[in-house]
Amino acid sequence: MDFEKLNQWILWLDDKVWGVPLIVLIMAAGLLLTVRTRGIQRYLGAGFKSVFEKEEGEGEVSSFGALCTALSATIGTGNIVGVATAVCTGGPGALFWMIVAACVGIATKYTECMLAVKYRVVDAAGHVLGGPFYYIERGMGKGWKWLAKLFAAFAALAGLMGIGTITQSSGITSAAQTVFDPAFDQTGGLELFGRSYSWSVVISGFIVTLLVCLVLIGGLQRIAGVSSVIVPFMALTYLAFCLILLARNFTRLPGAFLTIIRAAFDPAAVTGGAVGSIFVAMQKGVARGIFSNEAGLGSAPIAAAAAKSSDPARQGIISMLGTFIDTIVICTMTGLAIVVTGAWETGLDGAALTTYAFQRGLPFASSFSAFVLMVCLALFAFTTILGWDYYAERCLEYLTGGRMGIVKVYRWFYILAVFIGPYLTVSAVWTIADIFNGLMAFPNLVALVALSGVAARETKEFMAREKAKKAGVG
Repeated sequence: MDFEKLNQWILWLDDKVWGVPLIVLIMAAGLLLTVRTRGIQRYLGAGFKSVFEKEEGEGEVSSFGALCTALSATIGTGNIVGVATAVCTGGPGALFWMIVAACVGIATKYTECMLAVKYRVVDAAGHVLGGPFYYIERGMGKGWKWLAKLFAAFAALAGLMGIGTITQSSGITSAAQTVFDPAFDQTGGLELFGRSYSWSVVISGFIVTLLVCLVLIGGLQRIAGVSSVIVPFMALTYLAFCLILLARNFTRLPGAFLTIIRAAFDPAAVTGGAVGSIFVAMQKGVARGIFSNEAGLGSAPIAAAAAKSSDPARQGIISMLGTFIDTIVICTMTGLAIVVTGAWETGLDGAALTTYAFQRGLPFASSFSAFVLMVCLALFAFTTILGWDYYAERCLEYLTGGRMGIVKVYRWFYILAVFIGPYLTVSAVWTIADIFNGLMAFPNLVALVALSGVAARETKEFMAREKAKKAGVG
């Protein structure tokens, strides 16, 4: 087999899947749903208020637990590495378009998570199953079941073949080696699969696999419980260090904002021609933003469906906080750190670019700043492993008609993929995972557009209840 040609074909397919049509479709769906839900984005404040209120209704986890499970999958290495890549290839203006995509994506996330609760299935034992596969089948009709199965198959493959396993465990062990054994030169380590690996990679890989195994065996409740602790901690820790960096470089912030806005509409004037068109800046920003917050991909609704909520619209509003937190808050902080420190002009890319920004911008020793970023990367990647296992298992449960024996076998293969991840070449795996992520979006977006009338009706009724509630209080 000619692996070079195979790799070129994979890259070609990835470019086609994540090309202009998908990006335009996601943005157009977001704008349509923004209009049909009467600007649901203005209810963000109500979402933060509702997330801790007492809940009533069928479900397996709290609304907060469902939100954290979804965030565990979306807040990942993309918030650090993906933003850096977008700024590197699309210029600082990519950050502007990333935020624009997130603003319309809030309405998309609200709609898909609201529909997931409305059309979910709850059995006699209280076990909940829901997501795009059920709002396609039950909302659009039995004739569309093939589309539901297509979505579920793509999502299960995306989880196992890279996005939830190999790339994440590899990212954690690579970060560990960068901090603990940066001078490793393929000698003095452990020989595995014909190559030599540093002990930091081997030990960190074993620890990650063990922790993943302990959490996943416990099922959804344990995933939600762990996510409810780790997600707020890791997000607040990362934001705290970003705020310290921005506060220390406060005088440069106005110039950074000006650079971002100018580069969004005239990239060449800021990048010196490295990025010559608005389209490139827009494409990179929108694509990375969508990949980070997953609005429109159909993954978060699987977690939202398990929430103990009797009001689909209320859960949709809580779930849409994920897009706000992931992109408008965390990704923006990363982007500002890169721009305000001038890191984007160094020629670095990926995690190295963000690491440079932290080392230059924080008032700490370079080694400590790099260690902080490694810990954040490790926690981000770990929770992504947990969240994507849940997504993939629920999709497989739908595909097999609830045959949990097959799901449990899949879980052990998932854990095995986490274990071998650090020892594989992951470039092609990342690309394959990108392809399956994009393929998930097509059936989901068809359903969101087809069911936009249902979303409009549910939202109108919710707003009427909220108005009556306020009038009663007054």
